[in-house]
Amino acid sequence: MTELLIIVALVVAVIAIAQVVRIFELANKIKGIKESDVTDKDNDTQGKLLLTFGVLFMASFFIMTAKWNHLLLPVSASEHGVDIDFLMSLSMGLIIVVFLITQPILFYLSYKYRGRKDRTATFISHNDKAEIIWTAVPAIVLTVLIVYGLQTWSKVMDRSNIGDALVVEVYARQFDWTVRYAGADNNLGAANVRFIGGLNTLGVIAESAYKTQISGLDNNIAKAKEQISEQQNAIKRLKIEARLAKMEAKRSTFTALVTSTPKDLLAAAEDDIVVKELHLPVNKSVHLKFRSQDVIHSAYLPHFRVQMNCVPGMNTDFVFKPTITTEEMRVETANEEFEYVLLCNKICGAAHYNMQLKVIVESEEDYNKWIAEQTDFFGANN
Repeated sequence: MTELLIIVALVVAVIAIAQVVRIFELANKIKGIKESDVTDKDNDTQGKLLLTFGVLFMASFFIMTAKWNHLLLPVSASEHGVDIDFLMSLSMGLIIVVFLITQPILFYLSYKYRGRKDRTATFISHNDKAEIIWTAVPAIVLTVLIVYGLQTWSKVMDRSNIGDALVVEVYARQFDWTVRYAGADNNLGAANVRFIGGLNTLGVIAESAYKTQISGLDNNIAKAKEQISEQQNAIKRLKIEARLAKMEAKRSTFTALVTSTPKDLLAAAEDDIVVKELHLPVNKSVHLKFRSQDVIHSAYLPHFRVQMNCVPGMNTDFVFKPTITTEEMRVETANEEFEYVLLCNKICGAAHYNMQLKVIVESEEDYNKWIAEQTDFFGANN
């Protein structure tokens, strides 16, 4: 109700202002004053208003910075995040310095050289020296920033030392995240969205999953064939036959996927662990792999300065090293309820806001204890 009243008040205020402006226009017409006529008094008034606005504008910058600066992300909790933060601070620092120099000058000069009848504007067609300076300086600064940014990105995306990284998959679908750990062999099994069936919601290709899914399909196929033989209604029989064709096609797809998957990947899938929380050991490289089932999502871990798109039909990945545990970050932020979080940073549908996953960074000892308590996905379902 309050929001509705605020909207109504704003609409009424706009209408009132429009009416006041209209009254001034009518008054000027009555006085015989043209709207295009600009007097020294008008210029003086507008110059003072602009200068006042400039002062308030600059003051608001400092006030908002002081009031809301604490809402920015805390210190980076990943190794590469330090470089990302430095690049961000460098870029923003340059922008703020230029802003604080140019904006006061802009407002002051606009006021100082406001229009007067006794003042004649000076026309300068061009100035080679000035043009070279204001073109070359920004170009050099931007070149340095871009080169440094590319070097930082190359360093962040370096894959040369990930042999011992913990392998974890983050699986996206509307509107949910699921985490799959590689198990004791640290090798994720193959997966395909076409292999999804029953409890195998991630489409992980494993022989145990194949047996379970084929068994269920065979039962349904047998029932459908029996229903077709008993069904007297031609229309209903056609519907059952269409459903049977889909099930037989799905069975063929399952068989083809298992047949074409290397034996080592079939074996690797058997000890995969599927959970709804992302646990990470501190100071250990993590190789995050991403998949999406339906639309484009974006896995965003703001506190680790990590973001990677999850694209249907494509595997993407990111390697990083957490450096601050959840407990340490609670002390750092003076917030006992602080939690790391994984968000979707692409608007993926009506319930996009629901795509949040709790992330826990802990000591390697605590992580090993937690992972030992989890059950192999296929072992838990067989």
